[in-house]
Amino acid sequence: MFQPEIESQSPEERAGLQRERLASLVGRLRAVETRYWREKLRDVGDEPALEELPFTTKSELRDAFPFGMLAVPLEQTVRVHASSGTHGKPTIVAYTKHDVALFAEVNARAIACVGGSAGDVLHVAYGYGLFTGGLGLHYGGERLGATVVPASGGNVALQLELLADLGANGIACTPSFCLLLAERARESGLLDRIKLRYGILGAEPWSEAMRQKLESMWPGLDACDIYGLSEIIGPGVAVECREGKGALHIFDDVFLPEIVDPDTGAAADEGELVLTTLTKEASPVVRYRTGDVTRFIDGPCACGRTHRRIARFSGRVDDMLVIRGVNVFPSAIEGVVLDDPALGGQYAIVVDRRSAMPNLEVHCETVSNEVDSADLEQRLLARLEHRLRLRVIVRLASPGGIPRQEAGKARRVFDRTSDSDPFPLP
Repeated sequence: MFQPEIESQSPEERAGLQRERLASLVGRLRAVETRYWREKLRDVGDEPALEELPFTTKSELRDAFPFGMLAVPLEQTVRVHASSGTHGKPTIVAYTKHDVALFAEVNARAIACVGGSAGDVLHVAYGYGLFTGGLGLHYGGERLGATVVPASGGNVALQLELLADLGANGIACTPSFCLLLAERARESGLLDRIKLRYGILGAEPWSEAMRQKLESMWPGLDACDIYGLSEIIGPGVAVECREGKGALHIFDDVFLPEIVDPDTGAAADEGELVLTTLTKEASPVVRYRTGDVTRFIDGPCACGRTHRRIARFSGRVDDMLVIRGVNVFPSAIEGVVLDDPALGGQYAIVVDRRSAMPNLEVHCETVSNEVDSADLEQRLLARLEHRLRLRVIVRLASPGGIPRQEAGKARRVFDRTSDSDPFPLP
């Protein structure tokens, strides 16, 4: 553990710390002289329980663009990050020196969770810049004491040379890029020279089947999921440990979690993850609705950490596809595709909307041209229809037939609305 005195606290100690920090947060925000915080807390009592506080949504961050939600004077901030802004203006998140230190601290904890240590070479292949991924893991690695290689995204050939020549022990990147690196390492004969022990993989949804694929392609690799979002702090909100894959430790001494029904907002056994930042200074959020669907996992973890754990995300409230009245999460499709040894790791989902009733197509590629395509297609159709309770169309491609994305988050879902729409869409 990076901070055993915090990470192994008793539940009673941590609950007391959470109550103290929540009361301090509310008191501090009441004193902020901005319209946003005055209106946000106008109807809140003097000592509110967590569930008495109002929710926060992403639209509020957009409406407050750029600095309407600041809780400190702008001159006290030292950095900003931003979301991609795919639905309009980006959401801007500011950091004080304290926030930057916290960002490094939680990412150092995360790297230690997956097996990283001070003597490691950590290859960071997330994007750098306004995106939080690269800098978050970079400063986390330095805080842990590792030697960090700031490779950023793209340029696969150079990345492989760096991994081999510099002796990287760990890699931080998207799972789709990790898969692409494995494919190219095998093709170029570099796989035996790269000795990765762990992968810190996030920024896009991925399944247990993807983990099995990655760990089979990178011998000796522990592929672990890291979770974060720029509205909270970036990566380092939660992470799997190598001893307890399948559930993520939320660093709940600083990020207080709830799970609520997406429709009613009431507490639920499984539903939408809601987070409150207990110690952030510049851009705190209260009960932020992440849109990510999960549940709490009870019981101790073999690693000894006592942070609350959540199951890996089953999908997002807002990326669920509705096909002929059936709710479909892309992660369910990925699980079926990657579970078949005759298929490679690349796939795409195309929703054909050219007729009144949309059709769902699953495009994937075989691992070899020797595969019996007819048998594979029938097998895949049966498995997908059993899993989704929906008829699908399967399109098989030869090895390499699905275009690769060498930078950023992998796009898996495409809409086809006219005959001229190509696949994949540009």
